Amino acid sequence: MSDLKAPKLAKWPFFLGDALLLGVAYYICHQSKSAFGLWELCFVVLCVAGGAVLGIAPFLLEYSALVKLAEAGSLTTVVSQMGNLQGIAGQISGATGRWQEAQDAAEKTANTAKEIAERMTTEVQAFTEFMKRANDSERANLRLEVEKLRRAEADWLQVLVHMLDHVFALHQGALRSGQSGLIEQVGNFQNACRDTARRVGLTPFAAAEAEPFNAQRHQLLEEAAQPGPDAVVAETIAAGYTFQGRLIRPALVRLRETPADAAASAIEAGPTAQSSLPMGAADTGSA
Repeated sequence: MSDLKAPKLAKWPFFLGDALLLGVAYYICHQSKSAFGLWELCFVVLCVAGGAVLGIAPFLLEYSALVKLAEAGSLTTVVSQMGNLQGIAGQISGATGRWQEAQDAAEKTANTAKEIAERMTTEVQAFTEFMKRANDSERANLRLEVEKLRRAEADWLQVLVHMLDHVFALHQGALRSGQSGLIEQVGNFQNACRDTARRVGLTPFAAAEAEPFNAQRHQLLEEAAQPGPDAVVAETIAAGYTFQGRLIRPALVRLRETPADAAASAIEAGPTAQSSLPMGAADTGSA
């Protein structure tokens, strides 16, 4: 498309006519010595107005030509662009088709992703239930194993306590025998057995002689007996035991008799002893 050029308008005829009209008006003003008449005034005004019109006329004509030229250029551009509308329409149609295909593919992908998500949710729920059942079963098995271990622990603790009780009784018998060699051998045997028990957490203990009675660590033969506040231990009958710092059996002890207890025992034993004497000895004592 060739560029449109604005036409060149000669302005000198308009300027010449303007100069002539202004010259005529000047001539009329110069020739009139007295005041203007009506016709003279009208002619002067007409000449000045005509000169002004002739002075601006070429610029108005050029502006009008430029406007028409711009309109023609715009029309030419629109016409040239109209020729591309068919190609643009084809491109739009192709893009619309591709967009529809992309939308269909996106819908299929979304549906597939939704199905995969639903299957994953179902599988996760099934796996969660499976793990829950497995954990419950494992917990039950562990609880059963713990109970078995506790029962086995209680059993071997009981056996070990019984063995240590027998060893303690054997040592007490050796002490009562008064034989130093036997006491030393049995004492070494007892210490060896206690060291072995300490390795598994079982610790035997015995109350020391004249140790204050402690209801938490000591136990009397007579369960119904109530020891006084100043009661002290006379001897240990059976050792007590702690397992891993936990008391499992207090030491069985016998308390030392106080003077008041000895007097009470003598009073209780008096009538019994008197009744056990022969009749003649009782009469002699009365006499």
